[in-house]
Amino acid sequence: MGELPLFDAPATEGVRVGYKWFESEHKDPLFPFGFGLSYTTYSFSDLKASRNEVTFTVRNTGSRAGTEIAQVYAVLPASTGESTFKRLVAWDRIELGAGESKTVTLKLDPLYLSIFDVGKNRFVEAPGDYVIFAGASSADSVLSTTVHID
Repeated sequence: MGELPLFDAPATEGVRVGYKWFESEHKDPLFPFGFGLSYTTYSFSDLKASRNEVTFTVRNTGSRAGTEIAQVYAVLPASTGESTFKRLVAWDRIELGAGESKTVTLKLDPLYLSIFDVGKNRFVEAPGDYVIFAGASSADSVLSTTVHID
């Protein structure tokens, strides 16, 4: 069996891959990142965020028990060049009975809010405003707030 031919395949999209590309190009995918089917419905409320954690409430608004994957996204400051799309930074699986609600607290890992600085040869957090979103998918992030990092 012969060897496969080698060829160059330039990767010019950078970090804008998958759901990030759809968002940065303002295109709606058929199934957004994090999309899931359920026999019930959910609502999100009461978002609070700090540098280290995010807290919000998830309520099962349907008549059946179910499981929701609560997702937290961040848009980095404009100075990073990554302000045209959200980045997944935290998530959790939440099991809820019919009508039940839970307060969810998720830690924010500093690495997930960082970009790689080639000059420093390490990941760094850029100073500025980070917009934090919470919801059921990348396209259904119904809550938002802003956290400033110096």
